[in-house]
Amino acid sequence: MKVFFEQPIFGVTLTLLAYYLSGLLKRRFNYILFNRILVSVVMIILVLLALEIDFKQYNIGGKYISFFLGPSVVSLGVFLFEKLQQIKQDIKPFMISVILGGLLGMLAVLGSLYLWNSPEILAKSLIAKSVTTPIAIEITKVTEGLPEITAGIVIITGILGNAIGAPFLRKLGITNPLAIGTALGTSAHGIGTARAFEISTSAGVYSGLAMCFNGLLTALLAPYILQWVLT
Repeated sequence: MKVFFEQPIFGVTLTLLAYYLSGLLKRRFNYILFNRILVSVVMIILVLLALEIDFKQYNIGGKYISFFLGPSVVSLGVFLFEKLQQIKQDIKPFMISVILGGLLGMLAVLGSLYLWNSPEILAKSLIAKSVTTPIAIEITKVTEGLPEITAGIVIITGILGNAIGAPFLRKLGITNPLAIGTALGTSAHGIGTARAFEISTSAGVYSGLAMCFNGLLTALLAPYILQWVLT
């Protein structure tokens, strides 16, 4: 059996099965906590713990699922081209929203850590929590934080944004799909963008573009904001 767990088919099958079952659960019980990504992650973790399978064994197959993340991000360019004229019309409010959202996201986490008198290493590790994992880890290396903490919090941030982001915004009276998409991309990177595409193609395009711009903004400004706050 151990030999089977080390085969790529195990990780791929477990991932796809968990996502399929989470979809059934979501349709049966339409609760916020039954978010498909959150439930899939929990299912996979429980299976690995129950069978005492190391993550490295699972990732032999799981990495093939991760491989498609790159092409899927590149494919956003097709939708971006289709909505190019619409984006040009909204570019000014879009850019203002992403810049303010990105800055407030960084300052909010630093302010919270300051109020809780948290160790400085957490500030260095969490300032990039709202951008996609590869960018966040590189930023953390520059700020001399802990990439392991960064990766975990980035994933949690994305899952929470995917699960409760849109309902929370609607509770605040924000119902425009483009605004919701922009907010999800700015605060919850790729996982939030996946949720935005469930709302509409336009929301997904704005979310993907916001994810890219906020990643660039955070990479450029995070080290300087962190230095300014900590000195």
